[in-house]
Amino acid sequence: MITVRISFKKKNEASYISLLDMQRVMQRVLKRSGLPVWHTLGFNPHIYMTFACPLSLGQESECECVDVKTEAEAPDFAQWKEALNAIMPAGIEVYNVEPMQMKADLIAYACYEISYPADAAPVLAQYNALESVPVEKKSKRKTKTVELKEYVPALELHEAGEWVHFPICLPASQDLTLNPSLLVAFLEEKFGLPAANANILRTKFLTADKKAFA
Repeated sequence: MITVRISFKKKNEASYISLLDMQRVMQRVLKRSGLPVWHTLGFNPHIYMTFACPLSLGQESECECVDVKTEAEAPDFAQWKEALNAIMPAGIEVYNVEPMQMKADLIAYACYEISYPADAAPVLAQYNALESVPVEKKSKRKTKTVELKEYVPALELHEAGEWVHFPICLPASQDLTLNPSLLVAFLEEKFGLPAANANILRTKFLTADKKAFA
């Protein structure tokens, strides 16, 4: 049995599809495609699927992936990609299908590109002069304070047309995961930049030694 990794982009209106709904979307798309995916056993069989690092509602991504299993001996992955894209909802595009190389638990960092309207650049630049950026990370059990400057010491601003962009990489491991919305919320509270004006795009995953996750 082969574990197959389906890599896809999730943008525009699809960014508002929650993880739970995304699971339903993939179940339906895989069933409609007729691809030879493996189903779990028991009274309520369903397609085995594993998503890596759930994406927050409203955020876009160029590097989402879901793992499925197949008993096919020689899958035609180009045909898988074509069959899936033919029936995917708007905003979701499969860009690669191949055998899984790395397990999802090897992901240590998630990298993002955050964009604001260009006139926000002078305000964003003020972040770099701050010595400390404490933010509260909330979980089901507790709330703890995290020093964001340890992970985002400065914003490398790049202006392009009507937008200003900056990249960041944040922990995304089983031990610690930080959402870029923590930074966006801080920028709103500290400098008055509306969080609604920020566009968050996940661009890639990295392993603990900062190599590309595949």
